[in-house]
Amino acid sequence: MRRFKAARRVAGIEYAIRDIMVPAGRLEAEGVKLIKLNIGDPNKFDLDVPRHVKEALYNAVAEGYSSYAPSEGDKELREAVADREKRRGADVNASDVIITHGISESIQLLFGSMLEVGDEVLVPGPSYPPYTSFARFFGAVPVPYRTVEEEGWKPDVEDLASKITERTKMIILVNPNNPTGALYPRKSLEEIVNLAGERGILLVSDEIYDELTYEEPFYSPTMLARDLPMIIFNGFSKVYLMTGWRLGYAVFVNPAGELDEVKDAFLGQARIRISANHPCQRAAIAALKGPQQHIEEVRRKLKERRDFFHKRINEIEGLSAQKPQGAFYIFPKIEDERWPDDKRFVLEVLNRVHVVFVHGSGFCPTYGRGHFRSIFLPPIETLSKALDALESFMRET
Repeated sequence: MRRFKAARRVAGIEYAIRDIMVPAGRLEAEGVKLIKLNIGDPNKFDLDVPRHVKEALYNAVAEGYSSYAPSEGDKELREAVADREKRRGADVNASDVIITHGISESIQLLFGSMLEVGDEVLVPGPSYPPYTSFARFFGAVPVPYRTVEEEGWKPDVEDLASKITERTKMIILVNPNNPTGALYPRKSLEEIVNLAGERGILLVSDEIYDELTYEEPFYSPTMLARDLPMIIFNGFSKVYLMTGWRLGYAVFVNPAGELDEVKDAFLGQARIRISANHPCQRAAIAALKGPQQHIEEVRRKLKERRDFFHKRINEIEGLSAQKPQGAFYIFPKIEDERWPDDKRFVLEVLNRVHVVFVHGSGFCPTYGRGHFRSIFLPPIETLSKALDALESFMRET
């Protein structure tokens, strides 16, 4: 029988956050009930899309917005996005905004626009896996730079600078960070902005969790530099709880026209896939322009759950964790020497006590190793059950 082979460029693609659901799915098929703390989807729990956004989606369909949208996105939505970014200091307008199927597509389109075989991309270690996977897909080399666990996972700027070579095409920031929950301090961002400017490297800032912070303020590079070309990624999945709607955007901050060619290439690829979901784009306008009260309520709930999880995880012998300052993830360290392999640890927890985490090495084999990621999205009752089960596992193994 003839066997068709997959292309070599996809052979090494991994996505640890969902890959863990393969063994978890086998348990579910056997009737095992799992506590899933692996995927950052607020809608799986007691958080929901604001009512006025749902109504806007219904109205968009009723009013006939079921046709294709422009490939760059609905003009009114792009204007609303530009207005939001202007309030943060970005000198942009609607023509600088491109609407995508979530940030994941923005990453794919940008990397496809800029990266050649052998180019290098500096990514935080640990970091959101698509930055690594898409870099490899296009034949580039993802180079992790250290973030310092003992200092709340803030970037090690000296390490970042030491890893810049003549092949470095871009520096990626994920702030607030997935998977660590770190919120990068202003001083670190200023140093990275200056470094990118001095070395002529494109800065890419993923800000999808920007309004989900707890004690300290959020800073975007757009607040710190007016003349530096950069690209901002953001979207509606997290702050507006629209995960399954799959809407994101890329903003080209392009004060001297240095990004014109890249933006044209990005948009050329966007035309191939036609457009992002048109009715959802109309609803996203309502998300940006309508009431914002839900954000404070979401922050209140998540802060309470973060505080509970952080305290409880540090009470379990053999585990420790820094307190997240943003997003809804925590990245505990496995200190128990019986578990040198974090993936094995996560699989054993899954099989024995039926709690689903993600192994830290799936976010970076160097700086994520020896850790695991959990969400703290569920109500405290669910988190308590999961952590009780985890504590039993640590005691009885």
